[in-house]
Amino acid sequence: MLRIACSGEGFARARFFTRDTLSDWSLGRYADDAVLVITELASNAVSHAVPSVTAGVPEVRLGLALGSGHLMLTVSDPGDNAPVLTPSGDSALQEHGRGLCIVDALAEEWGWTPRPPAGKTVWAKLSTRTPT
Repeated sequence: MLRIACSGEGFARARFFTRDTLSDWSLGRYADDAVLVITELASNAVSHAVPSVTAGVPEVRLGLALGSGHLMLTVSDPGDNAPVLTPSGDSALQEHGRGLCIVDALAEEWGWTPRPPAGKTVWAKLSTRTPT
């Protein structure tokens, strides 16, 4: 588990943490996709959840875990709002709004769960199975 600041330095730490952990697990070949997914999830947390927090210091936490044939990536934040997948063909999207489309394209599956008493965890599963 890693806590990051809501800054460029925090995102750099998230990318390093992900690459370093996957390298330690001998899963470096999945690092590019994992780094992209964790960065998109963290960016969404900072953009949509953290600004809604009015008191205290917001906390964004990242997690990586190995499952049977997959890598689980998680980002927890203090916001209660559900992540929304906007269709990639939406012409209203210019520079923003494509993060979950990227996550959806790379992940076997993704979703979110509430984190009582407040907040949520957004997760994505990446396959670590050898393609057949």
